[in-house]
Amino acid sequence: MYSRLEDAVSLIQPGSNLFIHTAAAAPQQLIRGMMKRAHELHDITIYQMHTEGIAPYAAPEYEDIFHVNCFFIGANLRRAVQEGRAQYIPVFLSEIPALFRRKAIQIDYALIHVSPPDSHGYCSLGVSVDIAPAVLETARHIIAQVNPNMPRTHGGGFIHTSRIDAMVEAQDEILSVEIGAPDELNCLIAKNVASLIEDGATLQMGIGSIPNAVLSMLGNHRKLGIHTEMFSDGIIDLVDKGVITGELKKKRQFKIVSSFMLGTKRLYEFAHDNPMIEMLDVAYVNDTHVIRQNPKVTAVNSAVEVDISGQVCADSIGYRLYSGVGGQMDFMRGASLSQGGKPIIAMPSVTTRDESKIVATLKPGAGVVTTRAHVHYIVTEYGIASLYGKNLKERAKAMIDIAHPDHRESLEKEAWLELKTA
Repeated sequence: MYSRLEDAVSLIQPGSNLFIHTAAAAPQQLIRGMMKRAHELHDITIYQMHTEGIAPYAAPEYEDIFHVNCFFIGANLRRAVQEGRAQYIPVFLSEIPALFRRKAIQIDYALIHVSPPDSHGYCSLGVSVDIAPAVLETARHIIAQVNPNMPRTHGGGFIHTSRIDAMVEAQDEILSVEIGAPDELNCLIAKNVASLIEDGATLQMGIGSIPNAVLSMLGNHRKLGIHTEMFSDGIIDLVDKGVITGELKKKRQFKIVSSFMLGTKRLYEFAHDNPMIEMLDVAYVNDTHVIRQNPKVTAVNSAVEVDISGQVCADSIGYRLYSGVGGQMDFMRGASLSQGGKPIIAMPSVTTRDESKIVATLKPGAGVVTTRAHVHYIVTEYGIASLYGKNLKERAKAMIDIAHPDHRESLEKEAWLELKTA
């Protein structure tokens, strides 16, 4: 039933397109095995979202062997992208599966990380379903790292062993990310965000100090739901307290809907065989038509910088690519169309270098991920700027009011509009 690692990776042929499973599901053993025979390969084109763990194929010495394309730039590929050894494909997360289903990208070999098969022969994609179903529907060959530590999750992330060309046993701990306790700054931002969240809201928020801090402040809320592209440990206590119930959701009532998760071992144990959690194809999870049907969708996302008209840059620092488009626009739009929905961008007012994240104009080369026509709320530690329905002059005033006090005067001077109190 199981293959040796060396035999499994020997299936990979030069000149092939290869997919690597996402985030915490990145199959470390298969990657290591592939690298051991890197000298036998050439013209291998890799497609992936962000992955945790190792990415040695993006090292300078392999530039002529592996051509790496990522839909979202993780920390392990950031330098390679910025130095031109890897490439970034800007695309909405909801639309990535269509690239495979429409054969715009054809995968020859998919390297995935799954749970052991059940009595019916089905393995679970576990912590990362996201774009994998579309890849597995269309990939010519599938090589799986099979791991008893991979949680078996409910939803749409199953693959039968008959579809898998080679299976390699592994005992790896699932890659984890631990978010420390939020500092005072993040708590101030989170307090402002939490003030916008109503009972009965359906939440979308990702991983990080601000989302975790927001969730920690919702203990007295009632009947919250979760429909999000990804989630982390922050939801567990709210489920245990009966705050997150999903009872008011219109789509998949009572269920926590997501496409991938990234957190600690506690999260993965919570998710294992938990029927409350449904891990689904991101083409469904991030579909604006689906999102908007839930009540009071409150989407909390971040930004690199925002100009005073409301244009949001979230994937680059000027020309320097940093992350990706991701699902921000999917949920910002879905929330804005939801009955009582609130699309929110939350961020500190300044960078770690004390540069203002609220700017008169975006840096040259900055990518606009969310347009000013889509923005409703911008939140910093200094307050909430409600931009919905406001003209450019009113927006500039509202944005400067939540900027760091040290930068407000210069923003007023740089603004292309006269700022006078109406």
